[in-house]
Amino acid sequence: MRYSSPILIALLAGLCVRPAVAADDPALLKDLTSVIALLGLPCGKVVAATRLGDNDHVATCENGTRYRIFLNAEGRVVAQKQ
Repeated sequence: MRYSSPILIALLAGLCVRPAVAADDPALLKDLTSVIALLGLPCGKVVAATRLGDNDHVATCENGTRYRIFLNAEGRVVAQKQ
């Protein structure tokens, strides 16, 4: 699902501005939860995350669903179910 809301872009940009942090940083998990919710995808709460690169994370939801969340070439926030 793609979305170009400035709010989503700001949230995802905030994920990458921070220095490298542990994958289970509570602020990162909260940010990813917000991005997934704003995209209207089922998740509940993100319980774990893995950083793949700048603007690129895999989030694991409490319901077991995993999403890759990243900025595509057009600068849009994308969440792909894994």
